[in-house]
Amino acid sequence: MLDSSKLATDPEVARRVPQGAGGERRESAGAPSPRGVPDPELAERPRRRRFTAEYKLGVLREAEACTRKGEIGAMLRREGLYTSHLTAWRKQRDAGALVGLAPRKRGPRPASPEQVENERLRRRAERAEAELETARRVIEVQGNVSALLEDLLAPKSATETDAAAPRR
Repeated sequence: MLDSSKLATDPEVARRVPQGAGGERRESAGAPSPRGVPDPELAERPRRRRFTAEYKLGVLREAEACTRKGEIGAMLRREGLYTSHLTAWRKQRDAGALVGLAPRKRGPRPASPEQVENERLRRRAERAEAELETARRVIEVQGNVSALLEDLLAPKSATETDAAAPRR
């Protein structure tokens, strides 16, 4: 038997030794093992079953076709179902809800034709505005170049030449 003082000081020994009613250490059933391996005694998290509309309708047809005593119970056991499933599915069928349970395409819904057209027109307007801004800048630059060329190429009078030249 191990010394209890060694249990308190050595974590490796404390981890290996289960504790019971006498104050000894016992690992909880829900805790993962020290090595990160899941506890084989624990089942994975249960998942809710999902039944398709076709499956539900098929089971209802099969249940309605049963004529002898005990056939419905045998069919339910074979399928792993309860009578409450049949009751709820009959109500859904009578209310027309099973038609709405048909499989649908997952993901976001596609844009409506109006939204597609709006987006196309928005992009077209943005391109046109960008081209207009570019054209405005080109016109402005052309105006500046024209003014500079006029200043450089314009014939100068004698008074402007004398005023521009420094006197000595």
